[in-house]
Amino acid sequence: MSAPDVVVVGIGADGWRGLSPIAHDELTGATLIAGSSRQLELLPDLPARTHVWSTPMLADLRALLADPPARPLHVLASGDPMFHGVGATIVGLLGAERVRVIPAVSSASLAAARMGWDLARTPVISLVTDPVETILAHVSDDVRLLVLSRGADTPAAIATTLCDNGFGESTITVLECLGGDEEVIESADAAQWRRPPGHDLNVVAVACRGPRISTAPGRPDTDFDSDGQLTKTAVRSLTLALLRPAPRETLWDIGGGAGSVSIEWLLTEPTSRAVVFEADPDRRARIAHNAARHGVTTRLRIEGEAPAALHDAPRPDAVFVGGGLTVAGMVETCWDAMAPGARLVANAVTLESETLVMDRQRSLGGDLRRIHIDHAAPLGGMTTWRPILPVTQWSVVKNTHTTEERP
Repeated sequence: MSAPDVVVVGIGADGWRGLSPIAHDELTGATLIAGSSRQLELLPDLPARTHVWSTPMLADLRALLADPPARPLHVLASGDPMFHGVGATIVGLLGAERVRVIPAVSSASLAAARMGWDLARTPVISLVTDPVETILAHVSDDVRLLVLSRGADTPAAIATTLCDNGFGESTITVLECLGGDEEVIESADAAQWRRPPGHDLNVVAVACRGPRISTAPGRPDTDFDSDGQLTKTAVRSLTLALLRPAPRETLWDIGGGAGSVSIEWLLTEPTSRAVVFEADPDRRARIAHNAARHGVTTRLRIEGEAPAALHDAPRPDAVFVGGGLTVAGMVETCWDAMAPGARLVANAVTLESETLVMDRQRSLGGDLRRIHIDHAAPLGGMTTWRPILPVTQWSVVKNTHTTEERP
């Protein structure tokens, strides 16, 4: 490997004492070391010039990388720089060939060791930049979580969020300054959490107790705040099956309504993204509320009316058209944006939209199916079947041989 432009060194709460000989030699021979004030305080008597990150850190980092006063630039990270750390950010900006990473033990590894938990089977969630509601995408009865905190107030915020969502019996353990002289570990149930804010450097272990929550598509309609514009549970399950959520893919959700399809797409695959397009501002606010309630806010982008808003959106791997099918140019714009292999699913409930999808199916191919579902409901003192609106569903994959065709 040629000489790197940046060396990222992981450090622990024990400062110099915990450094490997390689990390020690790198820092003692450095010319310029960048880090947070807390990280730099853990390494007193540094021989190099230091740079304390300003806010926002990412902007400061980009500026320093664009014109570094010294090469290689040395950057401090907490624990393992490639585990929710600045190392991954720098590699993403510069490329792996220009960066050398010297990891230390991650805070998650230390927390798992203290708790006696199998780290390979324990989801690790970062709230360093994400809202506390993010944990709601992962909670379920008998699940264990490790949460990387933003600061001293995070444990109490986690306790409040758990209590507000039926998980008040969960056990919370705060682990502060792991590996250092000030290490503290304390536990309590979320509903009984009264501990005042402690040290900013902490990890929270959560042993969830509450309802069992499945990640399979088809959550109850009552899980979503709605004004009636909602893809119902059974139809939503069939729709997601055809959209086929996959790692790191992006969904376009046209005519979002309550955002249920986008939200279930995100819950099914934790690395996916979604962009929901909704003309009505009240519904956009409702989608944001539902996204927060399900812990997917950071992966959901909410835009205005399609097709005008589609042009600035990232290229989709899947498209769901639940509303606006008959708007001029809607299907054409979506189709042009899709790469070969992308999936499109359109649900039609009116005669006009049904006519349109039948026409598009003839020109572009794919499959048509009619969804007609009845629910048992009371009728006087007896029971009868109540139908939901029948749905004509068109699904198509944009294959290579159809890329030149237009609706």
